[in-house]
Amino acid sequence: MIKISKFLFLSLFVFAACTSDNGSGEEIGVIENSFDRKAMLANWADNIILPSFENFASSTQDLQEKTNSFTANPSDEKLLQLRSAYEKAYLDFQTVSMFEIGKAEQLNYRTFLNTYPADVSTIINEIESGDYNLTLPSTYNEQGFPALDFLINGLADSDQEIVSIYSSQEYKNYLTDVSNRINNLTIEVNASWQGNFRDNFVNNTSSSSTGSVDKFTNDYVLYFEKFLRSGKIGFPAGVFTGEPSPNNVEALYSQNLSKELYIKSVKSVQDFFNGKYYASSQTGLSYKQYLDYLDSMKDGQVLSNSINNQFNTILSQASNLNVSLKSQVQTNNTVMLQAFDELQKQIVLLKVDMMQALSISVDYVDSDGD
Repeated sequence: MIKISKFLFLSLFVFAACTSDNGSGEEIGVIENSFDRKAMLANWADNIILPSFENFASSTQDLQEKTNSFTANPSDEKLLQLRSAYEKAYLDFQTVSMFEIGKAEQLNYRTFLNTYPADVSTIINEIESGDYNLTLPSTYNEQGFPALDFLINGLADSDQEIVSIYSSQEYKNYLTDVSNRINNLTIEVNASWQGNFRDNFVNNTSSSSTGSVDKFTNDYVLYFEKFLRSGKIGFPAGVFTGEPSPNNVEALYSQNLSKELYIKSVKSVQDFFNGKYYASSQTGLSYKQYLDYLDSMKDGQVLSNSINNQFNTILSQASNLNVSLKSQVQTNNTVMLQAFDELQKQIVLLKVDMMQALSISVDYVDSDGD
């Protein structure tokens, strides 16, 4: 009897050691490891990230072509065509901006493409001197979509005046260089996903800080917190300083694009949460399915439902915003502050509840003072 009791005790000890590890009561060995993380990573890569970058690469190529056409023979008509290509590419950028991993992270891709507001005084000085190097980190706010926005929308009050400015070869050169750099960086990131990085990403199923799921989840939540919540809404609304700053809005010179960029970004983040294929209604494994598999709850409600409901609330509130977020800050900043409050509620659900449910540690520090 004594020998049998020892055997049973040891068996129970080994079983407990294999199935519970993080102190949260979750059976890591049985529950987390049995969820098909590789299939989720494959869905992310093959059905969301790769097609999103392929589409964006097509948009940046068209942007470069429209830029070349405009600079070859500036006209009002070609300026309008260039603006259309710029707006489409900027909107499509919202579908890939959250994917700052791999080559994009190495290149500081998002920072080069979308640091705003643009430093317009430096841009003009560099255009006139012809002395600039857009590969330097010190030039983040002298290029990308914010610089392009200034160059095709903000140089003068009328289209005719803007077109006349481009009789200058120096202005043509800078506009071309900015557009080409957007396209060339995108080609490089897209090629990486088309190459070995896709397989490396999908096969790295480790439940650790270096595993693809853990690393990307931190990037995903960081994007929502810093670049979407704070960048698009918080800083222009003056949340962190107490002073509204309308000139800090995205697409400052485009007048009616900033709200559309914001909504596109929120929808893209929500679609990714649900595993929605790019440009399709079909869904695959992602955070929603992972949380549902773990039976994750929040205040008696299914956690994934709470997160989706908050996304829907954010989008519903966004309908109250002016098409120009600059005008919104200037005329009624309260609506911007309300938008921030709804985004902040989602931060708690994603950064605290979701990441805890998935046993993923936060590996970044938010420095926005909130």
